[in-house]
Amino acid sequence: MIAGSIVLMSDRRVAAIPVQERGEVLLDARVHGLMVEDRKQDAAGAWAHVRQGVLTRLQQAQSLLPGGVRLLFIECYRPPSLQRRYFEEYSDELARAHPDWQAAAIREAASRFVSPPEIAPHSAGAAVDVILIDHHGRELDMGTRVNASSEESSGACYTNAPNRGARARTNRATMGSALPIAGLINYGTEWWSWSFGDRYWALQIQQPAALYGPVELP
Repeated sequence: MIAGSIVLMSDRRVAAIPVQERGEVLLDARVHGLMVEDRKQDAAGAWAHVRQGVLTRLQQAQSLLPGGVRLLFIECYRPPSLQRRYFEEYSDELARAHPDWQAAAIREAASRFVSPPEIAPHSAGAAVDVILIDHHGRELDMGTRVNASSEESSGACYTNAPNRGARARTNRATMGSALPIAGLINYGTEWWSWSFGDRYWALQIQQPAALYGPVELP
């Protein structure tokens, strides 16, 4: 998949999607049978939370995987303030690397890998960063690390990148067969990024409104 064929988070059509908020609470996925890795752990435990509707679908996706394979979640909910910091830091990095770029070009490039804060699926409790592990808890070969940028990975972070290895291709296909059946969609620039109920999801499956907007963890 090439960048030009992917609708980016910065696309104005994403921001134009209205939100009909369901008002579901954020739930800790760890106490509902899912495995959440601690590299993104925060004091409030926010990183392990998702909306109820997302949790139900992740549980379903887990049940659809082959025996001996499990989902391991790296990050789920992300507070809006943290999302804003991530976006600004990556935008600043791009601006330093490309001093000739205009602000609009920097925003578009940044949104390939960090969602603009106002529409970010993570800040709605609607998105997860996820990998596969085997029955020993070892991470399977997915082709790149989670959160690898296009610059770092030579584009291999794109879900359907042609420069994936054979094992990564197989493992991404395994994950990509279970999560969509459960109702989640993938952000094509990041093989690890899946969501349900957010604005990007609504645009991609042609729903009139999103189910979840930005929310603060109580």
